[in-house]
Amino acid sequence: MSSPFLEATALSCERDWRLLFENLDISLDAGQMLQVSGPNGSGKTSLLRVLAGLMPPTSGTVRLNGQPLVSRSSELLWIGHAAGIKGLLSAEENLAWLCALHRPASRERIWQALQAVGLRGFEDVPCHTLSAGQQRRVALARLYLDGPPLWILDEPFTALDKQAVSQLEDHLAAHCRSGGLVVLTTHHSLSRVPDGYRDLDLGQHAA
Repeated sequence: MSSPFLEATALSCERDWRLLFENLDISLDAGQMLQVSGPNGSGKTSLLRVLAGLMPPTSGTVRLNGQPLVSRSSELLWIGHAAGIKGLLSAEENLAWLCALHRPASRERIWQALQAVGLRGFEDVPCHTLSAGQQRRVALARLYLDGPPLWILDEPFTALDKQAVSQLEDHLAAHCRSGGLVVLTTHHSLSRVPDGYRDLDLGQHAA
């Protein structure tokens, strides 16, 4: 029997001496989408950061494809709630820099990704001159490059207009249908979800 694509066992997380959740188990296969929900302060972002390997859990383990997460980090892509881009760099330079840290991409592929998120003509524009929504789209353009199968996204719809939200929903669902896995948190009500959609309410797992 094959292992789950992403598996977390008995996870507990403490922040600022407060236990956010405990004994949390997650088992996800390729093709699924997990939306982490819950009230403010329930630990949604902390859980995503633990699953992305950006912070250790207080207790418990996370495995990717049956192996410890630390040894498989190249198989996941993290995009946080902040755009995380450098204002003095252009949109193209930001993507090239981000890709160089993980999976380098050609200039042609970077331009195609920027075009996919509606930023054609903005490739050479310094990002500090872009609107918040445009800066967000620069960060999300990474989802249109050849990348890892697991996407962990914290509030990916922030600052996007209605058209961009609809496009991103379609893209996330398509990624799952093609065998990818998406874990996200959002205050946006999803209208397009794959068959493998699940919701995890951390409010029901509060410590």
